[in-house]
Amino acid sequence: TIFKMAPLIVLVSTFLLVVVVPYGPDALMTDFQAGVYYALAIGSLSVIGILVAGWSSANKYSLLGGLRAAGQLIAYELPMVLAVVGVVIQAGSMNLQQIVVAQNTYEIFGLDWIGMPFVITQCVGFVIFMIAVQAELTQPPFDMPIAESELVSGYMTEYSGFRFLTFFIAEFATAGVFAFIAAVLFLGGWGVPFSWFGWDTIDSVDNWMNVVGPIIMLTKMMLLVGIIMWVRFTYPRFREDQLQQFAWKVLIPVSILNIAVTAILKVAV
Repeated sequence: TIFKMAPLIVLVSTFLLVVVVPYGPDALMTDFQAGVYYALAIGSLSVIGILVAGWSSANKYSLLGGLRAAGQLIAYELPMVLAVVGVVIQAGSMNLQQIVVAQNTYEIFGLDWIGMPFVITQCVGFVIFMIAVQAELTQPPFDMPIAESELVSGYMTEYSGFRFLTFFIAEFATAGVFAFIAAVLFLGGWGVPFSWFGWDTIDSVDNWMNVVGPIIMLTKMMLLVGIIMWVRFTYPRFREDQLQQFAWKVLIPVSILNIAVTAILKVAV
């Protein structure tokens, strides 16, 4: 039934993201030219499972939790997409592998030995992206869809056993996958500055990076997951109106301004 399928929809939407993440020069499942577009589109599918879980539970707390989750993910999906647009403008590609190469071949302030990780030039976009990821996970301080003090357990109220566990598996797996994507978009992914080893293009990268690259990616992913969990266990919950106002009145205008500045500098430089 729909009630039983809902946790699986949430879980499957998470693992579908893994196929476009590059872990090395050749260590990737598919070299999808519109990888950024795919990742953002598939990443938003989890809300369907959450909304279905809330509706099919025939419980007012669950339904309210599902509706809150839908409103929250719609509000925070926009700043996430807009934050990534700045990266796409700088890299000149929606291919995640090309975005990694761009960060490790470009240089900033004439210093080719540090490359140009977009976390430096797109620091505003990085902060917005990480805030949006936190909201996508529906965990503190953005856990209004669950809100134990208000909605018992929100959309998970009627679930128990393995299906209840599946929601938590999906939540933590999503944190890891989005951390991988953030590492690719902002921290240079699997790469190191190509100038270290005299590489010019991805074709000249040595094969040993297919072994070292995944280790570098895992390290960056663990760092970002640590930040996500630190925020989760540190900050108290927003009110629902504060959450929506923060997205629509702060994050979206700032991310649009970031795109405008990035585009102007790209043309000027």
